[in-house]
Amino acid sequence: MEFVLEACVDSVESAQAAQAGGATRYELCANLIIGGTTPDPFLFERVQACCTPPVHVLIRPRFGDFLYTDEEFELMCRQAAWFAGHGARAVVIGVLTAEGELDRVRMARLIDAARSVRPDCKVTLHRAFDVCRDPFAALEDARALGVDTILTSGQAASCAQGAELLRELVRRADGMEILVGAGVNAGVIAQLLPQTGAHAFHMSGKKTLPSGMAYRREGVPMGLPGLSEFEVWRTDTGEIAAARRVLETHFAG
Repeated sequence: MEFVLEACVDSVESAQAAQAGGATRYELCANLIIGGTTPDPFLFERVQACCTPPVHVLIRPRFGDFLYTDEEFELMCRQAAWFAGHGARAVVIGVLTAEGELDRVRMARLIDAARSVRPDCKVTLHRAFDVCRDPFAALEDARALGVDTILTSGQAASCAQGAELLRELVRRADGMEILVGAGVNAGVIAQLLPQTGAHAFHMSGKKTLPSGMAYRREGVPMGLPGLSEFEVWRTDTGEIAAARRVLETHFAG
C-alpha cells in the first residue's frame, strides 16, 4: 500500500517547504490560523507554477460552522467549479444541516459543480465530518455521494485522542481513503499507524516565525484578539521530512 502525506499550506513558501520535505500532495487554503478558508486563485496558480505535488483546494467561505446561507453556498459552487476547471486535483468540501447531518443535497450540488467541468475531480469531505451527529451515517452518506476521502481526527480535538474511532472508520472505509488529521507529526504517525491501520495523514508541519519588522507598534490588533501581528506561520521542511521517514520505514516493511 502506498502512503499519503498531505501538507496543508496557505502560502507559496509553505508549499515549497512541504515539497522539499517530501509531501505527496497539498491541501491549499488561506487563513490556516483560523482553520482554513478558500484560497486566492492567484495563490493557487502560483503554487501550481512553483511546485509539483497535486493540489487539493479547500472550499470554505468563512471561519465557523458548516451551515451556510444561500449566498455562501452559491459562492462555494462557483469556487468549486473554478478550481476544478483550472487544474485542482480535488476539492475539499463539507456542508452540514442544522441537525448535524451531512447535507446530502448541497454536497451533491458541490460535487456536480466540480465534476461538471472536470469529471475526474476527486472530492474530500473535510473535518465538518468531525462535528456531525453520527460518523457512521455520514460515512455511508459520503460513500453514496461519491466522496473519495474523509479528513478526520476521529471526532476528537486531536487524532491521537480519536484513535479508536479512526480505527473503526478505516475498517469500514471499503476503498474510501480515511485521511488522518489534527495534531499530526512524525511521533503521532508512528503511534497511529499500528493503532488505526491508516495510510494517509494530513499535517501542516507549521512553525511560528518572528516578523521581520524592526519597528513594532504593539497593542493595535488587526484580527482576532490574542494573536500577535508580528508572527508568521510557515510549514517547516524538517517536520514534513520527519513524518515522511516514519511512513517510508513503515511501508517499506
